[in-house]
Amino acid sequence: MPALTTGVGPEPGLHELLAALPSKLQPCVGQPEDKTFLQHMFGEKSLQSLFKIHERLRQYEESKPTPVLDSAAMLPTELFKELQGKSVGGELKELLKLLDTPHLKSLLSVHDTVAQKCYDPELPPLIFYPEQEEDSVKIIRLVKNKEPLGATIKQDNDTGAILVARVMRGGAADRSGLIHVGDELKEVNGIPVDDKKPEEIIRILGQSQGAITFKVVPAVQDELPTKEPKVFVKALFDYEPKDDKAIPCKEAGLSFQKGSILQIMSQDDATWWQARLEGDVNPRAGLIPSKQFQERRFALRSPAAVHPIQRSSSRRSLEGIEEDADFISGCRLVGFRRSFRLSRRDKKTNKSMYECKKSEIYDTADVPTYEEVTLYRRQSAAKHRLVILIGPPGVGLNELKRKLLSCDPQHFSVTVPHTSRPKRNQENDGVEYHFISKQLFETDIQNNKFIEYGEYKGNYYGTSLDSIRSVLSKNRVCLLDVQPHTIKHLRTAEFKPFVVFVKPPTIDRLRETRKDAKVISSKDDKGAARPFAEEDFQELVATAQTMEAQYGHLFEKVVVNDDLTEAFGELRLALQQVETDTHWVPVSWTHS
Repeated sequence: MPALTTGVGPEPGLHELLAALPSKLQPCVGQPEDKTFLQHMFGEKSLQSLFKIHERLRQYEESKPTPVLDSAAMLPTELFKELQGKSVGGELKELLKLLDTPHLKSLLSVHDTVAQKCYDPELPPLIFYPEQEEDSVKIIRLVKNKEPLGATIKQDNDTGAILVARVMRGGAADRSGLIHVGDELKEVNGIPVDDKKPEEIIRILGQSQGAITFKVVPAVQDELPTKEPKVFVKALFDYEPKDDKAIPCKEAGLSFQKGSILQIMSQDDATWWQARLEGDVNPRAGLIPSKQFQERRFALRSPAAVHPIQRSSSRRSLEGIEEDADFISGCRLVGFRRSFRLSRRDKKTNKSMYECKKSEIYDTADVPTYEEVTLYRRQSAAKHRLVILIGPPGVGLNELKRKLLSCDPQHFSVTVPHTSRPKRNQENDGVEYHFISKQLFETDIQNNKFIEYGEYKGNYYGTSLDSIRSVLSKNRVCLLDVQPHTIKHLRTAEFKPFVVFVKPPTIDRLRETRKDAKVISSKDDKGAARPFAEEDFQELVATAQTMEAQYGHLFEKVVVNDDLTEAFGELRLALQQVETDTHWVPVSWTHS
């Protein structure tokens, strides 16, 4: 028998065979226009390019290479985060600018598509004519690769039928358009499923590779599904489906962290929503607990584990009203009377109390689950966003505020507090304080004009909403240092606050970096500076952990104050980006 090939060279490619096909078919073509048609069709450059791409992908499949990375599209973002707050040279700036170009982003996206092998063809279904007694049965064939099929099944309690429970948006089943919720499954790869449990069917699907054939009885479609609007939410808690005993299918779950932006793809199920991580290249949605379901689960937990501070007294003792200071390298900072700090002392001789105005919305139902958000970018003519600095006493909030005010006093400013005490000789009204009568102060308290206020040695002190508005009206950035549970009262469309949590480093680093620093003593009325003690370090870290656990879902930026210069650089860069970049903010801030 003669050999099929006689040459020793490589076998011709598919595109080369197609290019030569018109000449091979010439003896069989009678009409000149037919010959011209074939030449134009098979000689088309775009068609040739497609077949070349097909051959390259086929060679890639046969060589079975292992990609170094299958998420290269995230490299520019990770690199940008790594360089935040650091001084970069001209070459690095040019690299960051290059990585931000649409062409390179598209190239990295294509790389990830190839690395993840997401280019398998979607085969059309094989249409068979069913038997007469099965007049509503259809046969569906789907191609299964590494990606799950994206559908879950359940068993009807009354009939025992296996039904499609949900179709995950963006998954293989959804993209095919052939499988719908309510379809009754009759066979999988020719195996009847009438006498099988859902777990057995899932096992069959898990062992199947390549094309999978389904025999289903379609559900009755009342009307065509309407296109749902895009809804984005910010996750206010961490979620891992593998640890959730209630989820109907762990493999279909979507894990996320606090602060993740999720696009809600479907809310058809009141208990389990379908969502995908914003910006993720994977189009398939995953299951997440619905807002109502997650709120019920949080409510069933021990109240002590959810909001221990919420249940404590709303009154707090004031410290350092006259001279409020955090740690300073070697000395104490005086005259910085802008915030009210928590005090460890409990003086019976002084009525040192703290209060903030009430909020019916948050105080009755403050369960962090999801918050609907939208993209927002500050316009040049708009007022600046309020900047709220949060952190435990001694972490260095005042040092960071002082450096911001020193570097650009025309851009950054702080509020002037109110007091009912008499004005001293060296003081000026509206500079150190706004001096008002005690009666007027109490009237303003009743009218909810103060964010924070307290009484110290028979005199009232407080920060008013009008003092914030006064700073913002001068086209300045208002730096505000308040207690963390005050944030929720300021999260309004008027202020659009950007909340920065200043976090201490580890205790070992505190011992090293704060060994020569001093803190204002809270054990006497003189406010003398003293060195940090071991109990100060422990309380500093413990307080920070409590703040982050209870209010971390409200923080938009976390700065670790390990090195003051680096922390300031990171904070300054973040505040610059607030003014120029696009950020996710609550929908209510832009649709009020």
